[in-house]
Amino acid sequence: MKTITKILGAAFFLSLAIGASAQNGWNWGEQVDIAKEKNVLYTDAKKAKNYKAALEPLKWLLENTPDLNPAIYINGIDIYESLAKKEKDPAKKDEYIQKGLELFDTRIKYYPEDESDIQERKAIYGYSFYKKEKDQYFNVYEYFKKAYELNGADLRRGSLVAYMDMVYKNYLYKRLTDEIVIDTYSEISEALAEQRKNASESERKKIDNSSDLVDRLLTATKVEISCDFVEEKLGPKLESGDDVNMAKQIFRLMLKGKCLDSPLALKAAGIIQSDEPTYGVAKFLAQKNGQDGNDAKAIEYFQEAAGLTDDNSEKAEMYINIARIQMKNGQKSTARNSARRALSFDPTYKDAFKLIGDLYMTSFDDCKKEQSQVQDRAVFIAAYNEYRKAGNSASMAAAKAQFPSIEDIFNEGKEEGESITIGCWINVTVALERRPAN
Repeated sequence: MKTITKILGAAFFLSLAIGASAQNGWNWGEQVDIAKEKNVLYTDAKKAKNYKAALEPLKWLLENTPDLNPAIYINGIDIYESLAKKEKDPAKKDEYIQKGLELFDTRIKYYPEDESDIQERKAIYGYSFYKKEKDQYFNVYEYFKKAYELNGADLRRGSLVAYMDMVYKNYLYKRLTDEIVIDTYSEISEALAEQRKNASESERKKIDNSSDLVDRLLTATKVEISCDFVEEKLGPKLESGDDVNMAKQIFRLMLKGKCLDSPLALKAAGIIQSDEPTYGVAKFLAQKNGQDGNDAKAIEYFQEAAGLTDDNSEKAEMYINIARIQMKNGQKSTARNSARRALSFDPTYKDAFKLIGDLYMTSFDDCKKEQSQVQDRAVFIAAYNEYRKAGNSASMAAAKAQFPSIEDIFNEGKEEGESITIGCWINVTVALERRPAN
C-alpha cells in the first residue's frame, strides 16, 4: 500500500508539474495523455543518456504535437547531436546530423519569433560537424550567411570567425568570387568593430584576437585587394569617427593591396597609432608625412618611433631620418646634433658619419671668409675625416680633391699636420693636409 501511495503521490505531483507547464506555453494537442506520457518517456531517456530510447517518443511528439513547446526542439537537437558524436558509421552519423539540422528549421517554422537566435545556433551546429567536410562547406556557409542577415553585428564572435573560415574554405574550392569574399570580410570586420565600441578592456582583447584571425583568413585566400574597393567601401565608414578596428582593417587591406600612398592609409594609421602606439606604424606615419612635405609631423613621428623600440640600430635610423629632414631645410647644426644622437645609440652607424661629412662638404660657401685658402678649405678636411669613419671611399676622394694645395700651405706659412680650427657653425679642429698632386 505504501508503494502504491508513493507512486500515486509521484503521479500527482507530476500532473501538477505538467499542469503548470500547460499554463506556460505547452500545447498538448488532442491526445493529451499520450503526449504527456511521450514527453516523460523521452525526457527521462535523455536524462539517462539513453538517446536511442528517446527517439521513438520524441518522433511521436514532433509528428503529433509540433507546436508543443520549444523544449522538444532544444532537447531533440541535443539528442541527435549526442548520437552523431558517438556514431561510428559515417552514413548513420550523417543521418543524425541532418535530423538535428531539420529540427532547427522546424523550430523556426513554429517559433519564428526566435529565428535569429535559432539560425545562428544552426550554423554553429553545422560548423561543428562539417568544418572539415568539403562537400558540406557551401551549406554551412549558407547557414552563416543567413544568420548574419538576421543578426548583423549581434552575431557571436566565434560565429563571425567561423563564418570567415567557411568563406575561406569555399573560396579555395572556387565556390565564391573575389568580390563576395571581400564584401563578406568587410561585413564581418565591421561587425567586430561594432562590438568593440562598448566592450570592456578584457573583451576588447578577445575581439582583437578574433579580428586578427579574420584578417589572416582573408590573407590566406590570396584574393587580389583593389585599392578602389577599400576607398569606396570602407573609406566612408572611417569618416564618421575614429574606430580603431575599422582603421586596422583598412590599413591591413591597403598594405595587402599596396595602397599605402592613399591619404586614407595615412588617416587609418594615425587612428591606430593614437590608440595603440607601435614602432612600425610610427615609422610609416613619419615616412609618409615626410614624403608629403609635412616635415614637422614627420620629425614628431620619427621621434615617437625611436621611443617605441629597444633596438639601438632602429633608434639610430630614426634620428638619421630626422637629420636628413633638417639638412634638407638648411638646419645644418641641428642636423648634426641629430646625427650625433644617432651615434649615441649606435657608435658604428656609418650613415651618421656620412651625413655629417655631407654637412661639412656643403658648408664651404656658408663658412668661407675669403681671407685664407687654407682656413676656408679646411672644411673639406673635416668632411674627409667623417667620410673615412663611414668607410665611403668615393666621398673621401671627392673631399680630398678640395683640400688646400701645397702652394697655399707654403704661401701662408703653414705646415702639414698643423692644427686648424674651423669656426662657423662647425667648430672643429683638424690636422692640415694638402690635396693630391694632379
